[in-house]
Formats: sequence, structure tokens, C-alpha cells
Amino acid sequence: MNILVINAGSSSLKYQLFDMDNETVLAKGLCERIGIDGHLKHTPNNGKPVFNEDIALPDHAVAIQAVIDKLTSAEYGVVSAMSEIDAVGHRVVHGGEHFAQSTLITDEVMKAIEDCIPLAPLHNPANITGIEACTKVIGNVPQVAVFDTAFHQSMPSKAYTYAVPHKYYDEYKVRRYGFHGTSHRYVTDRAAALLGKPVEDVNIITCHMGNGSSICAVKGGKSVDTSMGFTPIAGLPMGTRCGDLDVSVMEFIMKKDGLDIDAMMKVLNKESGVLGISGTSSDFRDLDMAAEKGDKRAALALDVFTYSVAKTVGAYAVALGKVDAIVFTAGIGENSASVRKAIADQLGVLGVAIDDEKNKVRGEEVDISAADAKVKAFIIPTNEELVLARDTKEIASK
Repeated sequence: MNILVINAGSSSLKYQLFDMDNETVLAKGLCERIGIDGHLKHTPNNGKPVFNEDIALPDHAVAIQAVIDKLTSAEYGVVSAMSEIDAVGHRVVHGGEHFAQSTLITDEVMKAIEDCIPLAPLHNPANITGIEACTKVIGNVPQVAVFDTAFHQSMPSKAYTYAVPHKYYDEYKVRRYGFHGTSHRYVTDRAAALLGKPVEDVNIITCHMGNGSSICAVKGGKSVDTSMGFTPIAGLPMGTRCGDLDVSVMEFIMKKDGLDIDAMMKVLNKESGVLGISGTSSDFRDLDMAAEKGDKRAALALDVFTYSVAKTVGAYAVALGKVDAIVFTAGIGENSASVRKAIADQLGVLGVAIDDEKNKVRGEEVDISAADAKVKAFIIPTNEELVLARDTKEIASK
């Protein structure tokens, strides 16, 4: 069974085609600058050449058609015809309270995704555009929506309820939703396998750390708390997002600098986080190099981030009661030995200890725990696309 996985942005479209008989990637690619001037990079994994050129991509439907053309072409293709693609899985950022699991896309599902646009105004419209473009190009092939928020629908009300008048939840569904759900779910399952136990029998804290970062407390395979909130701005300080903040800081800055709410939100989403603290970069590699050269603000940005992660992990140890393992994943979690060490060194009180030699690896699935550690520490590269493909196969096969 061949599954096409799509992650549509406002002007981009990432894709992978999986052979689900052995869960291998047949091809992957990226359409960029859709609606502007257009570029497509298509990489087949069968020895055929990479296509990497500017092409006209006036809209997402044209981009989808270009993807299909490359997947089925004699020169760059990996299948002979569109009929060999059995189903399409779409990443959808926000499912609100409508969806606690992935689902076959129907008119009713599309309406529910549209109803969630106010909760994710930058993401859900792009996801909808990708689904509609696929429908236009490929017709009646089954399509499945896989939601970033679905994994966190198992949180208890005490974890997702905000201390504001309850009418805002009743009327507008203002609550903690959490994100990165497919990533947290994938690495949880892998960590349980590495522990040699059923996922229902373990408690795991997963640290998805990239330009956007979130922590999740997973009890018996179910999310019971997570650091992102109503939107992805909450929780940890990130590349450019502020993370948790006393909301009165917004009022203070807006009055001082004469900012309206849109300008203030731009500051908090695009100019804050480790970029705002350091004043130089949102890239942790840049911060590492700058800190090594004596840049105090770069060092401070790293300290603020790693302290925030460790503090959140400590809180989630309380939420879980006991912790079997901590997982580091995503761009920073998989590749930054110094960030992992700085976090682990602050978690000794929980019984976390890592082996410095094992911790030198990048992007590999490995147990980096020290011999005397009471809590396991793993690096597990995330694979959100595979989660999408697996869910799509399961649902489309019914």
C-alpha cells in the first residue's frame, strides 16, 4: 500500500510517499514559494536523479499536480501511475475538541476543521487548502486528517483548564490544547519499545526541542499534560517565541512603545525567545558558538532555555508520580549534546544522569543514560511523517 503524506503551509507543501508494506520512503520533496514564483525539490529514493528547479506554482492545486507528475514520471518517478497511490494523509494543526484521533476526511470533517480556524488562523487555512487541492487533482482517493492536537485530548480538565471565567471555555473553547502531538506520540512508542515494556506500563516525559519546543507528560501512552497551550506560543522560550509570560508585561510594553495588539503579538511570536534574549540568533548552533566565545547574552539565552526545560520536566514528574524515561527529540533534542547535558545536569534530583561519551551522538536512536541512572534518558529522532502514514493506512484500509 502506497501512502502520500502531505504537510501544507501557506506558501509551501512538504510531501513523502511511503511504501507501507515495509514502511520505506519511496520519494520526498518540497514545493516552496507557492503563489509567488515557485520551486520544487523532488528526491526519489530509487537511484533516479533529484529534480531541484524553479517552476511555476501559482496555487496549491498546481503544486499537487507537479508532485504527482514527478512521482509518476519516467525520469524522476517511483510509481508508474496515480492509481498506485492508495491514500493521502494530511497534517492538520488544530482539531479543537472535535478530534481525539485521526479521521477519514468527509464534508463534515472539513466543516469541523474550518470551525477551528479561529484557534489556528495561520495553519488550518493552509491545511484546508492542501486538502482541497488534493481533492481537485486526485479525486476519490481516500484522504485522512492527522491532527497535531489530537494526542493531547486525553489531558484531564485540571491540566487543560485556564483560571479565567469559565464562560470563555463554554462559549469559545479557550483552554490548553497542546501541539507536536504526532511527535510526542511517536517517540513515546519508541521509548516504550527501548524499555522493553508495553506503552501502557510506562511513564515518559518527551522533550520536543526545535525552533518550536514543547514538553509532554505521557502516562501509560496518554498525554496528561503539555507545555504549549491555547496556541504554540506558550510554555518554553523557543527560537523566536516568548513562552510563558506574565500577561501584564504585554500591557506595560504596549503602553510604553505605543504598540497595538498585532504589533505586540509580532514581538512575542517573531522577535522573542532565545533570539530576543541573545539579540543575535534563534539558531542554537549560533548561540553555542557565541557562548563559547564569551557572549554573555548568548549564554544567558541557553541558560534560560535549559532551565525552563528542566523545570518543566520536574513539574511533570509530579504529574506522573514516577518517571521511567526522558526523551530528547527534534532538531535541538536530537543534535545538541550541550543542551541535553545542561538539562540532564539539572535533573539529578529525579535520578537522571547521562553518559558524556554516549551523549556525543547526533540524530541517532540511543540510550544515553549513565550506568547508575535511575531514570533512562534517550535520544529518539522523531518521525511525524511515519505516524501520518501509519494512521492513514489504518483508516483508509477499513
